Amino acid sequence: MVGPEHEQLFQDYWANHQLPFVGLPDPEHRVLKLYGQEVNLFKLGRIPAQAIVDKRGLVRFAHYGHSMSDIPRNKEILELLDQLNREQAAEARN
Repeated sequence: MVGPEHEQLFQDYWANHQLPFVGLPDPEHRVLKLYGQEVNLFKLGRIPAQAIVDKRGLVRFAHYGHSMSDIPRNKEILELLDQLNREQAAEARN
């Protein structure tokens, strides 16, 4: 998860919500720019974007929303992560 907050706010949020994944504060929007996430002030700021990047640094999935509600369903993302994990396990066996 990448967020626009400064480091301390991000750390506090992670600690308060006990999130089970890695978070990266990005107050200078470096990651946003790297992955091409749109900012539109008329649509409340950052437009949702989701990317799954594998351990080799390859983008395996990317979704760029058109509105604040345009995000993939959790089920879709979890199924994709399961598929990617199966592929990685098969590659490791070969």
